[in-house]
Amino acid sequence: MAVSTPIADIGWKAPMFRLKGVDSHYHTLSQLSGMRGTVVVFICNHCPYVKAVMPRLIRDAKALHDLGVHTIAINANDDRAYPEDSFSNMKVFAKEWDLPFHYLYDDTQEIAKAYDAVCTPDFFGFDADLRLQYRGRLDAGRKDPVPDDTPRELYDAMRLVAHYGYGPGEQQPSMGCSIKWRLPQEDADLNWIQPAT
Repeated sequence: MAVSTPIADIGWKAPMFRLKGVDSHYHTLSQLSGMRGTVVVFICNHCPYVKAVMPRLIRDAKALHDLGVHTIAINANDDRAYPEDSFSNMKVFAKEWDLPFHYLYDDTQEIAKAYDAVCTPDFFGFDADLRLQYRGRLDAGRKDPVPDDTPRELYDAMRLVAHYGYGPGEQQPSMGCSIKWRLPQEDADLNWIQPAT
């Protein structure tokens, strides 16, 4: 089921993190953030919405990097329920797409919860001080190809942030597959089949 991101709390400070990347090294937000802005995007390997936007996300991440805005991707999906989203498959995904940005693994899902991420893809655009200025979509595309002249909403928003420190007043929510949360342990225990006595 597709879900949309909520209205942004503009000015909210990005939660810090230290997560393992597909390069097998740990990275922090402060190490990876850009001098003029940072995009944190929650993605996963299997989501059709993510796969559909990847070529355009890669294009825009490269263009934003030239403006001093860095992109960081994070996968927080439950890989026990969705094995395709495992860390080993993240490495395959990153290689297949030749990702020009770091792809990090939120295995505890604590960072996704701290950001209040709800779907894949879910975009957070921060200014140079890591204050939220954009919580919108990449563009109007969903799972189908888009015309070449489709407005590049994330890119245009972050270009504003890079030059002026603020994003657009009007922002359209992102849409995608819901993040696959792990069951709390007590809920998982209820699902166990008790042996007959």
